[in-house]
Amino acid sequence: MNGKSLIGVICILIGGLLALKFLSINLGAIFSFLLPIILIACGFIGLKNGQKVIGSIFLVIGFVMLLGKLGGFMTLIFSIALIGAGIFFITKKSRHHY
Repeated sequence: MNGKSLIGVICILIGGLLALKFLSINLGAIFSFLLPIILIACGFIGLKNGQKVIGSIFLVIGFVMLLGKLGGFMTLIFSIALIGAGIFFITKKSRHHY
């Protein structure tokens, strides 16, 4: 890809994003999840290529960012697990009969 083609692709992307904004289509939520996933992927690639320090840093930053984005979902999963554990402990028959 030469320089003119790259500039053309960049112009198309920026124009497309501006058109989506004009049409009230917001891709912010998608991009907010995309960046941590890209960092995690770069971290795995770095670890695979022997760059342990940089790969680990990218992995940690990506996971922390993704955890922050999935905080509400993780709370929902945790609450469902607690409800399930409570039901298990209430309905569990005791093995010891005194």
